[in-house]
Amino acid sequence: MRKLTGWPLFFALIFLASSCKSAFEQTRTSGNSELILTSAFNYYEKKNYQRALTLLELVVNTLRGDARAEKAYFEYAQCHYQTNQYLLAAFYFKNFSSTFSNSPLREEAAYMSAYSNYKLSPSFRLDQKATETAIEEFQLFVNLFPTSDKVSQCNKLIDELRRKLEQKAFDEGQLYFNLRQFQSAVISFDNLLRDYPESPDVERVRYLIAKASLLLAENSVVEKKVERYGTTITKCNDFLEKYRSGNYSKEVKQIRKDAQVAQKEIKLKLKNT
Repeated sequence: MRKLTGWPLFFALIFLASSCKSAFEQTRTSGNSELILTSAFNYYEKKNYQRALTLLELVVNTLRGDARAEKAYFEYAQCHYQTNQYLLAAFYFKNFSSTFSNSPLREEAAYMSAYSNYKLSPSFRLDQKATETAIEEFQLFVNLFPTSDKVSQCNKLIDELRRKLEQKAFDEGQLYFNLRQFQSAVISFDNLLRDYPESPDVERVRYLIAKASLLLAENSVVEKKVERYGTTITKCNDFLEKYRSGNYSKEVKQIRKDAQVAQKEIKLKLKNT
């Protein structure tokens, strides 16, 4: 039997490679927009999102004015979500919601835009931009679709995300405290109380404010000690007014006593100089 060599062998290999090309690859490289779009829809129905996405990317921008554009754009966004590309999913769902304002899929797209940002929300120790964006979008969804059956879920997720921001704020205040930057700690904790007055950590935060205020006063120059001890006493009084029998009431009473004694001594010292 004669063996193929040279050019005959080369063309035989080319033919063999092309004949072995998968149906997906044949569709992808066909240049036939109709075939590509139909195949993309079929892959999506079969939940083969990666192949559907690959094909949709070839034709989605050519569908302006096409009756199938709405379906294609929504599935394009969904494919990004299903392949864990949450940043792009959030972008395309939001774009769909604004572009197809009369679509019955608009509500789902608006929710998925927010939920994609929710999936991007990292540990509270990291930057919380995605968390803030998710909260904004969930709130926008609730405002736009107040009768949606997803409203209760949105509110639940908003609470979860806000708790993460609270943890971030508390962690920052605690870090300042541990670094002995007591003024920054007080400011950070005060901001936490202002932004999250219903936080379950409020009692502990008020205790740390009182403690940081005392340490700030103790480490201040003489000219500022009287005022800062006075601030500490006020912070302690605020705490004891709200939590007279709280978990930290004993410690706070001692902080107030220490501040009162120290303030009296400084006043006497300044009077005699």
